[in-house]
Amino acid sequence: MFNETLTYLIELPLWELMAVAASMAYVIFAAKESVWCWPAALVSTVIYTVIFYDVYLWMDSLLQVYYLVMAGYGWYSWQKLKHPMSVDNQSMTQSQQVKAVMISSWSFTIHSKVIAMLAAISLVVGYIMATFTPTHFPYLDAATTVYAVFATYLVTQKVVENWLYWVVIDLVSIYLYLEKGLTPTAGLFVVYVVIALIGYFSWRRNLTFQSNLANA
Repeated sequence: MFNETLTYLIELPLWELMAVAASMAYVIFAAKESVWCWPAALVSTVIYTVIFYDVYLWMDSLLQVYYLVMAGYGWYSWQKLKHPMSVDNQSMTQSQQVKAVMISSWSFTIHSKVIAMLAAISLVVGYIMATFTPTHFPYLDAATTVYAVFATYLVTQKVVENWLYWVVIDLVSIYLYLEKGLTPTAGLFVVYVVIALIGYFSWRRNLTFQSNLANA
């Protein structure tokens, strides 16, 4: 059993392992609100663009190109949204501290409308992919891609509910990657689910801190 496990680990694709490591760094840094999550995202997206194209998850491959663009935008956006703990609080006014956090929360009504709209878009994209391309699991692939596009935007804007979207997206992705034989990537997404939950509660605490500053 040990020898079989060792052989399996040795034979894992190096590029996939590199993408897994960079992706892991991205989600950990993001949960900590560190701007360094975006350079890590840049590395992982370049590698995964090729990997997903090669296994006929073309919507996932296209999603990586979007991630590449958003990594640059996220880096720029987060430079303006630094956490107050990373600067000299003594030199900041209370209003400046509140502005520095900039975590926000959207209402259930807004999210419900967005989810319904994205579901309709996913069905249309899935139908197009199923009809005109050889991609595998077209509807699931389309759904994870469409929702991930929106969730990534929420990350760049520091909307706390982004983590809840990622929990669902990651659970569906685990199934897809296991079916395509991308075991290390599937394992990565199991960890993603855990970190997404941690990230949600961490950002929620920071949002409460922001609200307390605003009301003080």
